[in-house]
Amino acid sequence: MAERTYLGADELILNMGPQHPSTHGVLRVVLKLDGERILRADCVIGYLHRGIEKIAEYRTYQMFAPYVDRMDYVAAVSNGLGYCLAVEKLLGIEAPPRAQVVRVIMTELNRIASHLLWLGTHALDIGAVTPLFYVMREREEILNIFEAYCGARLTTHAFRIGGLQYDVYEGMEQQVKRFCKMFRPKIDEYEELLTENRIWKDRTIGVGVLTAEDCKAYGVTGPLLRAAGVKWDIRKAQPYSGYDRYEFEIPTRPNGDTYDRYLVRIQEMRQSVRIIEQAIEDIPEGPIMAKVGKVIKPPPGEVYVSIEAPKGELGYYIVSDGSTQPYRVRVRPPSFVNLQALDKMARGGLVADIVAIIGSIDIVLGEVDR
Repeated sequence: MAERTYLGADELILNMGPQHPSTHGVLRVVLKLDGERILRADCVIGYLHRGIEKIAEYRTYQMFAPYVDRMDYVAAVSNGLGYCLAVEKLLGIEAPPRAQVVRVIMTELNRIASHLLWLGTHALDIGAVTPLFYVMREREEILNIFEAYCGARLTTHAFRIGGLQYDVYEGMEQQVKRFCKMFRPKIDEYEELLTENRIWKDRTIGVGVLTAEDCKAYGVTGPLLRAAGVKWDIRKAQPYSGYDRYEFEIPTRPNGDTYDRYLVRIQEMRQSVRIIEQAIEDIPEGPIMAKVGKVIKPPPGEVYVSIEAPKGELGYYIVSDGSTQPYRVRVRPPSFVNLQALDKMARGGLVADIVAIIGSIDIVLGEVDR
C-alpha cells in the first residue's frame, strides 16, 4: 500500500526507544513521519531475548516450569497454568478438582493484578498520574495473597505438573473474600477518575482503531479482539480447569479503539471478581496432586494447549520424544502476536497517539522476546 503524505514535508525517520519509558520495556519503534503524522511504525524487537524455548530442550519438564514465569512476569500464574495443562495433556492426566478450583482463584487474581498494572502505567503514559497510586494499592493486596500462598510476589510459581505444591493456607478463603468485597467499589473509583474524563476521552476515543477483520487477519486476541466486538474468550469457547462451571460474561465493545480497550479491561476485572467469589465458596475436599511420578516421561507425541491469559491467547506447543526432556517447546505469546498490529493502528495518527496505542496493547517485553 502506497504511503501518502499529509503536509508534503520531507519525511522524517524517528527512533522511539528502546530506552523509552512509554514503550514498556526495550521495544524500539522506528517511526516514519510526515510532520507529526505517522506514515509507518516498524517494531524492532529482540533486545531482551533469553532463549527460553531453546532452554526447554535442555531441562526436564519439572525443571523448565519456573522459566515460563519469566516471560509475562506480571502474569506469571497464567504462564504456569498454560504450561502445566500442556504437559498434563501429554501425560493424559488431569489435576484433581480441589487443585483446579485453587488454580482458577489464583489465575483470576493474577488477571486482576495484571490489568491493574496495565491501567496504572497506561494512564501514566497519557498523563494521568493519580490512577497509578490507586491501582498499586489494590495490587499490593493481591501480591500479599500470593506471598502468603507460595512465598513469591512477582514471578509467582504457584502450580506444579499434576496440580499444586501447596494447599490453601489457613485464612486464605477469608483473605480472598475480603479482597473481593473491598475491590468492587475500587473499580468504580477508577472509572470516576477516567471514564468520563474529558482529557482521557480526547486521547483515547478514535485512536488506534482495529476492526474485527483486522484482528482476525493479524491473529490478535484478548481484550483487543473483544474491544472490536468479537465475543471470543477461551475460558468460554474451550473451557479448561472447570471454567464451564462458573457464571461470567464476556465484555465486548463495538469500536475497537483505545477507549474501548480500556472499558473492556475494566469490565474484565469485574467478571474476574465474580469468578473468584464463586470459586472461593466451593473449594472441594480431596488431594491437590494427581498421580505423577517423580520422573516425568510423557509418551512420544505432540500437543498444543492454549488459555485465556490477561493479554490474550497464550499457547504452548510441546513435542515429546519419550524422554525426560521435551524435544521441542514453542510458546504462542499474546504480546508478541498482538504487537504485529501496531503499524496498522498507528498509521495516520500523531506521535502522541502511539504512546496511547502501545499502552492499550498491554505488552510485556519478556514475553515478546522470550
